[in-house]
Amino acid sequence: MQVVIGRIGRAHGIRGELNVDIRTDEPERRFAPGSSVVCGDRTLTIARARHHSGRLVVSFEEILDRTAAEALHGRIIEAEVDPLDLPEDPDEFYDHQLVGLEARADDEVVGTVTGIVHGPYQDTLAIDIDGREVFIPFVTEIVPVVDVTGGFVTINQVAGLLDPAEAENAASDLMGD
Repeated sequence: MQVVIGRIGRAHGIRGELNVDIRTDEPERRFAPGSSVVCGDRTLTIARARHHSGRLVVSFEEILDRTAAEALHGRIIEAEVDPLDLPEDPDEFYDHQLVGLEARADDEVVGTVTGIVHGPYQDTLAIDIDGREVFIPFVTEIVPVVDVTGGFVTINQVAGLLDPAEAENAASDLMGD
């Protein structure tokens, strides 16, 4: 099973190094020299990883120059993990642990988590609500509870978040219509 561990940013220098936005709480483990990662349809081997100006700079054995590095800009990096393997941090979750969980609001089941969208700044839960796909920012203020063993996530009600009609009504109320 593959889990997202990073997103490739800009090339760093002329020797194929890349800035990587970390998407794992275990960067030392996932970006250790000799580790294999998946980037699109390629398997890459970590040659070196170091921190520079607050960012992780990674070089891969297969990427030898800036041109090859630039071709990877924006791509997601994934690592192969055992499905039974759990992250060390109790507030970290693998995608496969979240897919299928009930989504609850006000102690009522409103839908099911169908996926996770990994954006450049935050992750988003994709939730099926009565056949409609709704995207919920995966931040503590909106999703305060993730109970993998209990089989659910709790979503704080925000006007219009779960029901677009509510958003239109809230906007009308604010505008005095």
